[in-house]
Formats: sequence, structure tokens, C-alpha cells
Amino acid sequence: MSAPETPDVERAAAAPAGWRFAFSKRWLGYLAFAIAFAIACGFLSNWQLARSKEAAAANALIAANFDSRPVPLAEELPSLTAYSPKQEWTRVTVTGTYETDKEILARNRPFNGSPGFEVLTPLRTADGALFIVDRGWVPTGSSTDAPDSVPAAPSGTVTVIARLKASEPAIPGRSATGMQVGTIQLSVVKQKLDGADVYTGAYGLLDSQTPAPASAPAPTVTDPPTQDEGLHWSYMIQWIIFALIGFFGLGYALITEYRKRNEHDPAEQARAAERARRRAQKRTDADVEDELLDASR
Repeated sequence: MSAPETPDVERAAAAPAGWRFAFSKRWLGYLAFAIAFAIACGFLSNWQLARSKEAAAANALIAANFDSRPVPLAEELPSLTAYSPKQEWTRVTVTGTYETDKEILARNRPFNGSPGFEVLTPLRTADGALFIVDRGWVPTGSSTDAPDSVPAAPSGTVTVIARLKASEPAIPGRSATGMQVGTIQLSVVKQKLDGADVYTGAYGLLDSQTPAPASAPAPTVTDPPTQDEGLHWSYMIQWIIFALIGFFGLGYALITEYRKRNEHDPAEQARAAERARRRAQKRTDADVEDELLDASR
């Protein structure tokens, strides 16, 4: 037979556990995980805030530039490579002569859900440089490699008002042959034009031209792009809430284990009784009826 426990051992066994368990490796690991999760949520929240600011800046740029007073091209783009993202949608005016024999088609350009091409016509300016004007969109023809017809550009001297757009990047796997391009990448357009003096920083989306032709490609842009900042602010707040939920869950689990470990502590038993009394006070008549029905079954 084993020896009976001494009073000191009995008192140690009956002593309340307190909060000592919270400093164990297990709970410190939980805390480290909650902190790491909160930091990750913080980075994601900050990323959404940055996206929101970018969207707001883009909207402000559209509002400022889309219907701006046209500025002479040479003033807005003092060199062939000049262009700043802040100039997007800026309206410029330029006078010259279309070189229709050097016209290029940008392929795979959907418009209103239909496949087609955008017509890029070089405009020879007074100083001899070529400014690429996107005159609009034409649908794919009976042959998918070309449109059935392209409305001719006005002949002779023409004054064009266009909105500046940056040269597009290359898209892997998208290429074209002949007088077609996979994207409006102005360095490639320049090569197609045998290295002529071409504005390679930006091209122009046609807004209007004088004289106006009898027929023209469908304009690709007539109204400002939708100015929508999206749900970035909502997502930013959600990530902050997720971080708080992580700490709330950790605290709830900590308190639950404390109560379980200290269930024999008279002080904790008194607190448990008080919590039960408060829950009982919150019971409604419907709760009582449900309990009676459950008991009678």
C-alpha cells in the first residue's frame, strides 16, 4: 500500500493553478502566432490602403485631363521620348498629314464584346516626326487576320485633337507580322516604320479632327473611364478586424482554460455562480417554454 499523502501535498494539489499556465511554451507559441497573424493583416491592410490611394490618384488624373483644354503637342511632348504618367488622357492638338501607306493595325483589340483591330495611322508633323494616332476600331473581317475594310483617313493637312496614352508593354506570346502589332508598343511601331522619327513616349487616341472624314473607325474612347475606387477601404478595415479577431480568440481561449484549471478555486466558483445567475436573468419566456417542451418529450 502507498503511504497516505501528507497535508502539505494535499494543500499543494488543492492550490489554485492561477495564471501560471499562460507562461508555458504552448501559450507563448499561441501568442507568437497571433502577433505574426496581426502583422500579416497589418501589411495586407496597408496594401489595400495604398491601392485605394492609387485609385483615387487615377480618378483625379482623369478628372483633370480628360476634358482639358488642348495643348500643342510640341509643348506637351518636347521630345520624341518624352512622357509622364501624369500626362495620361491630356488632350493635345497637332497639325500634319496622315501617311496612310504606313498605317498599322493593332490586332486582338476587343470592343463591346467583339474582336477586331485598332487603326494606327502616323501623322507627319511640321517638324517631320511621326505621331501615332489611334483613329479607332474596326471589326474582324471574313478573314480573322485582317478587317474587311478600313475607313480612309482624311487627305491633305489635318488638325487632330487626341488624348495621350503611354506606349503599351509587350505581352509574352502576342506578336504580329507585316503591318500589324500585337500591342501598341511604340518601339515596335517605330521598327515597322523603318526607324523613322516616331514619338515613342506616347501616342494619341483620336478625339476629333478637321476636316472630318465621311466615315471613320469606331472611336474606342468617348467618355471618361469609370471613376471607381473599388472596395479597397472596406478590405483595409476587414484586415484590421481579422487581426483583432485573432487576439480576441486567443483571449477567449485563455480565459476558458483558466476557468477550467481553477474550477475548484472558491473564488472562481463564486464568479462562475455569478455568471450563471446573470445568464439566468437574461432568459426569456420563450427560453423557458422551450425547456419545458424539451423536458416533456
